[in-house]
Amino acid sequence: MSKRFTVGAVAAAATLALTVTGLGVPATAAPTSNRTFTVLAEDGVSAEAAIAAITAAGGSVVSRTEEVGLFQVTSDRADFASRANASGALLGAAEQRAIGRQPKLDPVEQEHLTAAARTKGVAKGHAKKMDPLDDKLWGLEMIRADRARKIEPGDRRVTVGVLDTGVDASNPDLAPNFNWALSRNFAPDLTDVDGPCEVASCLDPVGTDDGGHGTHVAGTIGAAANGFGLSGVAPKVSLVELKGGQDSGYFFLNPVVSSLVYAADAGLDVVNMSFYVDPWLYNCTANPADSPEAQAEQRTIIESMKRALNYAHRKGVTLVGALGNNHEDLGAPRTDVSSPDYGTDPYPRPIDNNSCWDLPTEGPHVIGVSSVGPSGKKADYSNYGTEQISVAAPGGWFRDGFGTDSYRTDANMILSSYPKKVLQEEGSVDANGDIVPGFEESVFKQCTAKGECGYYTYLQGTSMASPHAAGVAALIVSRFGKKEGRDGFGMSPDLVEKQLYRTAAEHACPEPRLQSYANEGRPAEFDAYCAGSLEFNGFYGYGVVDAYAAVKTPLKR
Repeated sequence: MSKRFTVGAVAAAATLALTVTGLGVPATAAPTSNRTFTVLAEDGVSAEAAIAAITAAGGSVVSRTEEVGLFQVTSDRADFASRANASGALLGAAEQRAIGRQPKLDPVEQEHLTAAARTKGVAKGHAKKMDPLDDKLWGLEMIRADRARKIEPGDRRVTVGVLDTGVDASNPDLAPNFNWALSRNFAPDLTDVDGPCEVASCLDPVGTDDGGHGTHVAGTIGAAANGFGLSGVAPKVSLVELKGGQDSGYFFLNPVVSSLVYAADAGLDVVNMSFYVDPWLYNCTANPADSPEAQAEQRTIIESMKRALNYAHRKGVTLVGALGNNHEDLGAPRTDVSSPDYGTDPYPRPIDNNSCWDLPTEGPHVIGVSSVGPSGKKADYSNYGTEQISVAAPGGWFRDGFGTDSYRTDANMILSSYPKKVLQEEGSVDANGDIVPGFEESVFKQCTAKGECGYYTYLQGTSMASPHAAGVAALIVSRFGKKEGRDGFGMSPDLVEKQLYRTAAEHACPEPRLQSYANEGRPAEFDAYCAGSLEFNGFYGYGVVDAYAAVKTPLKR
């Protein structure tokens, strides 16, 4: 899931229109007493009636996403949220509260940079190398993507949305597959968390990524097999940037919903979601630990996300999501001590599984993906559980290989594309674009004959597992999709999901079923019990995704 360690310091002309009249208050605006809210209309309430209710509560509509009844609103009234929540036309309001500039942290994804005990080691060679760095991509070999591309490398008509922090389209591995016409930015920079705006509008240009996470995800899905750098699972599909995440790694409701609605209306085939919607790890309908205002905010998030995910599914989008890095059974979650992560200090929140959701992964129609390391063992950090898991995929595990020379090596993680600017901010690449001594095993640089350079680094997490599954879904659409309408091409998400599950490589629960990670230095909190059968269980779902089987096995409709 996306949470940056460090903070990075105009969209292309629209060819498809979304009913959004604005994207938010510019972060460079003069100081004001106005506060920003995301407001959701009750089901069946017209846009006109909702706007009237918002106005009556003391708010002004900044943007609207009428397809799901969502409005971004500003108000200078201290009681706006309570007045909106009391309106019969409005389901609720969620406030965007500033907390001072800071990144959203996730020590999982870059564990190798902070590990106390790190083993020197290099990646083992892998067969069927196509691009120079492919011998480091054990994940492609595990899911047999190297074999799948001989049958189906992907169809340019198949579009995969990367709903994330952006995509660095200057990377020579991503440039050939980047779709400029469809890509959009829905998340203006917020100076309280993202730092100073790079452009006057605070809306970063399409094709840039000041967070890095989205570029890494995009490379795993569809880096070109072009004899340069490395290749992705589906190296000939089209990559579409859907910037719904902040540079700092936060994913707020309005940009995420706007991205999903746009993906649906633009006719995208697959959308990858490696994040959860901030500020709540779990959104609960009426958690006694929360204030009435916080409860209303979470109900707004729950309903908004359900509507957006259902809308995208109805419009033909296959939805793939990371299961999360909190090392817990999603059917029996622990007390949440990390929420809210924005706006105010977190506090302990016991989680009732019947009325709380981790979104989007626990939302409707989302293919939930857990993470495994090179050994095939569930990564210690990965969420699991029969309630929400769908499939497993390579996500990397720095601590895999205990007792061998591969233990605690970067090569156990997932290598993919990454922006030079972010690597420079993190200190692994210098001002000249050269790799800083000491980072030669974790950062790689490749340059074309024309002097265009791409950078690559290792990360781990279910954020890295999800794009492996999204890439296989894109291959399924490429292989079995049909012409739709005059110019369209696609495939029912239900059929994509069915083919993904039935061709996944079944993986039984380990014995003993209660797995301890004590050898890897983890406390008992990380112990995980694998419930279920060979056909479906809490660690692997229907199995580890298999790109080769997915494109070779005839489709059953």
